[in-house]
Amino acid sequence: MGLGHEEGFGAPCLKCKEKCEGFELHYWRKICRNCKCGQEEHDIPSSSEEDRKVGKLLEDTKYTTLIAKLKNDNIPLYKRNVMILTSPVPAKKNITIDTVTYEWAPPVQNQTLVSPTHIFSCSSQELEKQPVAVSEGAQYRKKQLAKQLPAHDQDPSKCHELSPSEVRHMEQFVKKYKREALGVGDVKLPGDVEVRAPDENNLKNGGGRGTSSAVGTMERSPNQKASQYSCYRCKLNMKEGDPAVYAERAGYDKLWHPGCFVCCTCGELLVDMIYFWKNGNLYCGRHYCDSERPRCAGCDELIFSNEYTLAEGQNWHLKHFCCFDCDCVLAGITYITVNDKPVCKSCYMKNHAVICQGCHNAIDPEVQRVSYNNFNWHAKRECFLCSCCSKCLIGQKFISMEGMLFCSVACKEKMMS
Repeated sequence: MGLGHEEGFGAPCLKCKEKCEGFELHYWRKICRNCKCGQEEHDIPSSSEEDRKVGKLLEDTKYTTLIAKLKNDNIPLYKRNVMILTSPVPAKKNITIDTVTYEWAPPVQNQTLVSPTHIFSCSSQELEKQPVAVSEGAQYRKKQLAKQLPAHDQDPSKCHELSPSEVRHMEQFVKKYKREALGVGDVKLPGDVEVRAPDENNLKNGGGRGTSSAVGTMERSPNQKASQYSCYRCKLNMKEGDPAVYAERAGYDKLWHPGCFVCCTCGELLVDMIYFWKNGNLYCGRHYCDSERPRCAGCDELIFSNEYTLAEGQNWHLKHFCCFDCDCVLAGITYITVNDKPVCKSCYMKNHAVICQGCHNAIDPEVQRVSYNNFNWHAKRECFLCSCCSKCLIGQKFISMEGMLFCSVACKEKMMS
């Protein structure tokens, strides 16, 4: 299975507009060929594409009420809870209606008590993270959907040239995390929830390790106040009337402030409250998968083959340990790391090498050089010398001025006169 080479579509990069005129997908790296930024920086995925991705993620789970299938289409669609809030605004002659559309809101029954405005005002989210349509918050949500729930972590067809064995192992992995870890947060007022603890059968199946949903019948005290409930993450008490987020797989004896419902690895708010529960911690999809499988630093896909390589502290498919600039395979040849990316020597010399102030040629990374005040020289007699009298300055005291070197004050004054 493989990814097609899609070219020339999408908007310029939101991160480096001056470098990128338009998105051009690299055929296996999941990045733009022009600017090397991720696809999420280009505002490429449409809402329908993201809804299909999340719909497929929730397929064959207990959350089928959140998905729907269109006629003549077997791909499930995520039924996002889009909410439109209206409020009258007094005007000189007539009353106008101010409308705010949230591209996502918690799917709860009591929209008055647990509205998006209430959820977001109770959390630590900045204003720009609220998913209001055509806003920075909507863009943030879309970017987090791409980062936290990459399509290539659940769909083999989105991966690059998997073998039949790798496809089979990936499908088994996806079924396992849907069965044991995947969940969607539930927003309620603490006083409206029955506290249910894991039963003995659940503990035997791993519930005590936080890998399966908690079920039971231990009810809360009817006189318990919201202030007696504390957030599982920050340990602070809930305020009266404030909503909380529950994660069924953690058990309903645990709750979170909306702003504390975050991935334990990246600290980002769990997009659309989709979580993965493992060993007493909440994870986003990406970092849950990272905790279970190695991820290739080249293609960003999980590794399901038995053979892969470890280099620069990262995992790589054997075929993807390549130069970040030209894609040549780096096995057995010299490479240099640039911004945590491996680059072959040829591309390094062409695109990244520092320039010698003496001879104005690129400096080979394997030869000695002298660096001073962001200037560089070959450590050779013909390069590191006085700009006035050409005396070799290797091992000598010198004066530096705007990239020029002088052996003495006299040579500096002579050159400046």
